[in-house]
Amino acid sequence: MGDTSLLLFALHIAGAAALLIWAVRLLRTGVERAYSVQLRSFLRRSNANRMQAMGSGVLAALCLQSATAVAVLVSNFATKGGVGLLAGMAILLGADVGSAIVSQILLLRQDFLIPLLLLVGVVLFLRSNRNEVRQLGRMMIGIALIFVSLGMIRTATGPLIENPATASVMGYLGRDILTSFLIGGLFAWAVHSSVAAVLFFVTLAGQGLLPPTGAAAMVLGANAGGAFLAYMLTLAAPLTARRIVVANLVLRGGGAALVLFLLSKGAENLSWLGADATRQIINLHLVFNAALALLCLPFLGWIAAATIRLFPERADGGNQLSQISALDPSTLKRPASALACAAREVMKMGEAAEGMLRSAIALFETWDAPTAKAIAEKAESVSAMHADIKHFLAQLDHEGLSEAQQGKVGELATIALNLEAAAGAISQGLVVQAGQLNTEGFAFSEDGWADLVDFHDRVLSNAQLALSVLMNGAPDAARQLLRAKDKVRKTEQKLQDRHLARLRNNIPASFETSRLHQDALLTLKNINAAFATIGRPIAARSGDLLSTRLSAKPKSSTADGG
Repeated sequence: MGDTSLLLFALHIAGAAALLIWAVRLLRTGVERAYSVQLRSFLRRSNANRMQAMGSGVLAALCLQSATAVAVLVSNFATKGGVGLLAGMAILLGADVGSAIVSQILLLRQDFLIPLLLLVGVVLFLRSNRNEVRQLGRMMIGIALIFVSLGMIRTATGPLIENPATASVMGYLGRDILTSFLIGGLFAWAVHSSVAAVLFFVTLAGQGLLPPTGAAAMVLGANAGGAFLAYMLTLAAPLTARRIVVANLVLRGGGAALVLFLLSKGAENLSWLGADATRQIINLHLVFNAALALLCLPFLGWIAAATIRLFPERADGGNQLSQISALDPSTLKRPASALACAAREVMKMGEAAEGMLRSAIALFETWDAPTAKAIAEKAESVSAMHADIKHFLAQLDHEGLSEAQQGKVGELATIALNLEAAAGAISQGLVVQAGQLNTEGFAFSEDGWADLVDFHDRVLSNAQLALSVLMNGAPDAARQLLRAKDKVRKTEQKLQDRHLARLRNNIPASFETSRLHQDALLTLKNINAAFATIGRPIAARSGDLLSTRLSAKPKSSTADGG
C-alpha cells in the first residue's frame, strides 16, 4: 500500500474498524442468545456480598464482552428489586475489570486460530439444530473476525509509519492529551463498544502510529465513553436502576479524568507497564480498571449513601402524560398512519404488561398491598387500552385497505388480545397466588423458590424480546422468540417434575405450597405464550415457522400456554 492514496487508506481503516465493531457485536450476540437466561440467573444470585458481586461482574463481562451490556442487565434487576445499589455498583466495577481482561485476550496473535475458528464456527452454525451449538459457532466466527480486523488495521497502517504528515498529526495527539481523551470517549460512544475502541487504539499504538501518551489518553477516554454509553441506555429506567449506572459513570469517568491529569503533569513514562507500546497501553487499561475497583470497593457503602442523597426519590409528575393515548381519530382516513398509531398503542400495552410481570415476582417473597393494588389497576388500564384499540381498528374503512393492511389489522388485534390475556394472568394469577401464599403464612422451599425465580426471569427475558420484535419486526428475533416459547414449555415440565421429586423427598415446605407453586409455573408459561404470539406473524411472513406445532393457531382466542 506504499503508493495508495489517502482516500483509499481511509477506506481500508474504516472498513477494518467496521469489521472490528461488527465482530465484537457478533460475539456478544452469540453469548446473549445462548446463555442470557443463565447469565441473568447468575448475576441475580451473586449479590450476597460486594466481593462476590464484583467477581460475578468480571465473569459476566468476560461472557458478554461488554461492561455496558452488564450495566443494562443490572439496571433491569435493580428495577424489580433483584439487585441493591451497593451490590449493583460492585457488579459494574467488576464488569469494567472483565471488559479489560477481554481486551487482553483478544489481542493474542495466533495465525492458526483464524482459519480454525472460522472452519469450526461455520460448521457448527450451519449444521447444528441446537440453538446453543449454533450460537457457539457464531461466537467462534466473531472471535476469528476480530483477529482478522486487527490484522487489517496493522496492514493498512504499516506504510504510514514513516510518513511525515502522519507523524505530525499523531505527534500532535500525543501532546494534546485532552483532545485524545475526547476522541477516545466519542469513538467508544459512537461504536457502542469500549472493547472495540480500546483494541483499535492499542493496535494503532502498536504500529507506532499513535504515541503512547496519546493512545493512553484515548483508552482512558474510551473508559469514560463506555460508562457514559451505559448511562444513556438507561436514561428511561427507574431511579433505583439509574443510581447504579450514574455512580459507575462518576467513578469510572472521574477516575479516568484523574489519571489523565496525572499524565498531563509528566507521569507519561509507561515503561513500567510493559516493554512495548502495545503492552503498555493494554496493561494501562487493565491496571486502571482493577485499581479503581479495589480502591472503591471498601467505600461502596459511603458512595451508595452519597448517591441516594444526590438522587432522592421524587414525586411522579409525568403520570398524566403517560396516560395519553396514541390512537388519533384524525388518522382514520389515512390507513397507514392509523395502523402506526394502533401499533404504538399496542406497544404501550406490551410495556405495561412487561412492567407488571417485572413487579409481580417480588410479592411471593414479601407481600406488599400497594404494589398488588397498582398491578391490578394497571391490568384494568391494559384492558381499557385493548378495548380502545378494537374500537379504533373497527372504525377503519376495511373495504379501502390493501391486503397487507388488512393482515396488519388482524395481527394488531390478535397481539392486543393476547397482551390483555397476559396482563390478566399476572393480575388474576400471579398476584392472587402471592396473596394466598401470604394469607396462609407459608413460604416456598429454598429450591422451589429458586426454580420459580429463575423461570420468572426466563419469561421476563422473553417478554422483553417480544417487545423488541414488536418494535423492529426482525425475522431472526421472531424465530428466536418462538424457539424460546418451546423451551419455556419444556422447562416448565422439567420444573414440575423437580417439584414432584421434592414431594417424594417429604420436604414440608413443598407440601404446604404445592398447589400455589404448580399454579405459578403454569401461569408463567401461559404469560410467556401470550407474549410469544408477537413473533408468529413475522416468522410466518418470512416462511420460518419452526414447526407445525408453532404455526398452528391456538384453539381458543387467547394463548394456550404452548
